[in-house]
Amino acid sequence: MALDGTKVKADAALDANRTAGTIAEQIGRMLSEAEATDTREDHRSGAGAGGPPMPKSLGRHADRLARLKMCQDKLEARAAAAATRQREKIEARETEERTTGTRKRGRKPKAPDPGVDPEAVANPTDPDSSIMKTRRGWVQGYNAQAVVTPGQIVLAADVTTEANDVRQLTGMLDQAQANVEAVVGEDAVLGAAVADAGYWSQANAASETEECALFIATRKDHKQRAALRDAPAPRGRMPKRLTARERMDRKLRTRCGRALYRQRGAAVEPVFGQMKDCQGAGCFSMRGLERCRGEWQLHAAVHNLRKLHRDSVRRAENGGTGARKNRTAA
Repeated sequence: MALDGTKVKADAALDANRTAGTIAEQIGRMLSEAEATDTREDHRSGAGAGGPPMPKSLGRHADRLARLKMCQDKLEARAAAAATRQREKIEARETEERTTGTRKRGRKPKAPDPGVDPEAVANPTDPDSSIMKTRRGWVQGYNAQAVVTPGQIVLAADVTTEANDVRQLTGMLDQAQANVEAVVGEDAVLGAAVADAGYWSQANAASETEECALFIATRKDHKQRAALRDAPAPRGRMPKRLTARERMDRKLRTRCGRALYRQRGAAVEPVFGQMKDCQGAGCFSMRGLERCRGEWQLHAAVHNLRKLHRDSVRRAENGGTGARKNRTAA
């Protein structure tokens, strides 16, 4: 299998992003306006049930207010997570200094600040979406993932708000394994998985199992292909003192590793191109992570049906040609 991710545009404009300060200001203003409107309506028609229905304009305001609050919650959660990571970094540094008895070089990390950066941005149109970098620039979107066979059949599809692929490997392979078992049976195994350098980490390399060997590039794709083309194949047993990265590099240079990595681009990249160009999967029509996930999985299912249909037509045509030749020879 080959695993890869592609950035898909959200149904939201990049220019719609607002800073944390602007979001807080808009929430405060909308709450004040809502309170003033409630007070005015109460004086006009009397408080309690049985009053006139809520105007459509207020409904739209309530919807936007909810999305603004989602943006605020997202920025607060992101700030809290960053503060936790910084705290763990400081604690790890202090533990190492106590263990070794020597002070580490370099500037000491700053104390964590759980507050939200006023310049941090979120998108009120689709609060779940994030700013993603692509080869053609920045887009407001999602990171869509797929696990694909060499025959370009999608085994698993998912969507994440994280721009980086490194944390997606284990979850995507687990999903692919579950889907294969559901179709083939519990004895089915994935065999091997190939991924580019976006999925490389020591933790991911250590997640390899007997049922699924991992071949993860440790450098950018064009550099990895050049290295596999020019570097000689390793001989003998793998040395024990190699680092995780060195072990993976050596594994990729083997005859099996070269053959498998060579199939990666031809397996997964055309799938993304076909889904985006033929099915309009280059931009989500829905908003929100769960809805976009469902839309992407629907695109994957449609892609598989198109592949199976073409394969059945091709086999029928080949069978028909063979039958005509037999009749002519007779």
